[in-house]
Amino acid sequence: MELKPRTRWIWLGGIGAVVAALCCFTPIFVVLLGVLGLGALTGYLDYVLLPALVLFLGMLVYGLSGPRTGIGHQCCAEEPKTPSASNERRGRT
Repeated sequence: MELKPRTRWIWLGGIGAVVAALCCFTPIFVVLLGVLGLGALTGYLDYVLLPALVLFLGMLVYGLSGPRTGIGHQCCAEEPKTPSASNERRGRT
């Protein structure tokens, strides 16, 4: 299934924001780095995770704020043809 570009922004921003928030606000990433032997990098996580969270939230807002696809310009749709008053007068005389 082919996703529309705005839908991709929404999915990518939403999933990225959830993952970044989980890593920011829970010790999941710290424990993972400790298990991998990279515990010394935990002091630098704020420099990476907070900007990543802001970036993904920005992507989500961008995807949600765009024009809605599938909604046509209904204001510019062709109006149904109705007989005007001048046409009705011509038919009567």
